[in-house]
Amino acid sequence: MLAMRIEFFHDVLSCWCFNASERLRTFVSAHPQVEVIHRAWPLGTDRTLFTRLFPDPKAAKHEIVLQHWGDAVRVEHEHRIRPELMMSRDFDYPYSMPAQRGCKAAEKQAGQQGHWDYFDRAQQAHLSDCDNVADPDVLTRCARDVGLDVNAWLRDFEDSQRDIEIGMDLGLAKAYGVVRVPILIADGRAQLHGDPWSTFGYRITAERLDAWYADLARARQTGRF
Repeated sequence: MLAMRIEFFHDVLSCWCFNASERLRTFVSAHPQVEVIHRAWPLGTDRTLFTRLFPDPKAAKHEIVLQHWGDAVRVEHEHRIRPELMMSRDFDYPYSMPAQRGCKAAEKQAGQQGHWDYFDRAQQAHLSDCDNVADPDVLTRCARDVGLDVNAWLRDFEDSQRDIEIGMDLGLAKAYGVVRVPILIADGRAQLHGDPWSTFGYRITAERLDAWYADLARARQTGRF
């Protein structure tokens, strides 16, 4: 069995990361020697990003939810993403940083597994429950739901060190040449980015993940990785 350190670059807002996280969890359960390191790659680093890309917040929400979420719905294994529900909500499409800070605060308290559990719960809040994941109350509820010490999580969430940690992940992503997520990077070298799907994400299938791992195992056996 091939031991490997996989860096998983992701954003809570990404519907493609929602699917990739599910598949990666299944993969790791079959390959427990694989270590997953979670990296923040926020699509929207401030509230103005989507208004710079789109004519107005309403247009941004309309395209992202109906087009990109809709594409993900058509290929997901079970119906978890709910575009119609999100379009019924009266808030603008959220930006990434609050939820990314929440993930880093979870990591501070509970390590990589805590980051992953919180990330998945926040994605559920965003894509299934269609809550506003830029709202601290929603993010706090996610912390409670995954069993974190909420008071400690709140202190860590508000600590400016979280922004430094996110910035470090972004610097690493730039060095790797990451341009969209989800992306997996094995041992700092071999990338799996899946098929480009919509504008904002890659589609990583279980089959592609298994084939990538098998390729790396053969490459290591022959001294090429």
